[in-house]
Amino acid sequence: MAKLVVFGATGYAGGKIGAEALRRGHEVAGVARNTGSVPDGVDALQGSLHDEEFVAQVTKDADVVVVATPAREIDGKKLIDAVPALARIARENGARLSFVGGAASLHVAEGGPRLFDTPEFPAEYKEEAGNHAEVLSLLREQDEDLDWFYVSPAAVFGSWAPGERTGEFRIGGDVLLTDENGESKIGGDDYAIAYVDEIEQPKHRRARFTVAY
Repeated sequence: MAKLVVFGATGYAGGKIGAEALRRGHEVAGVARNTGSVPDGVDALQGSLHDEEFVAQVTKDADVVVVATPAREIDGKKLIDAVPALARIARENGARLSFVGGAASLHVAEGGPRLFDTPEFPAEYKEEAGNHAEVLSLLREQDEDLDWFYVSPAAVFGSWAPGERTGEFRIGGDVLLTDENGESKIGGDDYAIAYVDEIEQPKHRRARFTVAY
């Protein structure tokens, strides 16, 4: 059994990952600014990943730290601002650091542009996509003593397209996965299954991978 600390535990991805980990018998602590909707069975903790002292305290005995928060600026802070401290604390505690990433930093084809660099990508989502890409870049610059992974969902992923739990999906690398109809989708439960699979049986150390049908 592993202990997970999930930052963003009340969000769509964070909630699904926490629930899947609980289902498999892991211990889950969930951090949120408002803990009122933390799922049953999760140890609710109110705080911020930008509070270094708090982060160090709540992750001191964690096996895996899950960061499932938006990358955009909130209250004057972006996710990337917290990465150096998260990395240092994870090293000190011997924890594996993991991130719920975005799909837009995936390449549309091998050697091709990233999804958010294509003309068709909606302008209103570019800032968030770019912020997620910066987090991934910073992780890749970390020294090899930091064990991390970053999971990009398919292009269609979120509470507006929850899908059904199937347990069947494909795993890819840095290229967007699409089906025979050219669609890129993943349901929340199946994304969480892939995420917790990686926690239980690491196959992508210090790497990004993607999940899609």
